[in-house]
Amino acid sequence: MIRLNLPRYPFRVKSKENKLYIFDQNRKKEVLLTDEEWVRQHFVEYLVKGKNYPRSRVAVEKQCQVERMTKRTDIIVFDRKGEVEIIVECKAPSIAINQDTFDQIARYNLELKANYLIVTNGLEHFFCQMDHEAREYKFLRDIPSYV
Repeated sequence: MIRLNLPRYPFRVKSKENKLYIFDQNRKKEVLLTDEEWVRQHFVEYLVKGKNYPRSRVAVEKQCQVERMTKRTDIIVFDRKGEVEIIVECKAPSIAINQDTFDQIARYNLELKANYLIVTNGLEHFFCQMDHEAREYKFLRDIPSYV
């Protein structure tokens, strides 16, 4: 798999029927190792090991209702009250991050009301803090660590 612009983490990867699978620590199961899944697994570990978010507060591929349609967010981080704190949208490294990507996460956030939005393809990462009253966001260098 491609080297990402994230720290390296040890993953359990195995081959079955000529396909690679990675063990997802959060979902407690092996999942097909696609390029997007590679990014998603690295970013979860970055949140847990690099930013100290408790694994118990991190959900992977969580279903949510957006404009009366069922969607799946790549990663959601919940705060101590169980409210959505962070939404992460992951793309494969070969996918350029563009306005459509930001529009997608913004649509999710209309319902979820996260304080932080992150868009990543594993090579580039964009961190935003929401100002819900002004209905805008500002870009950050990184997200804060869990405290």
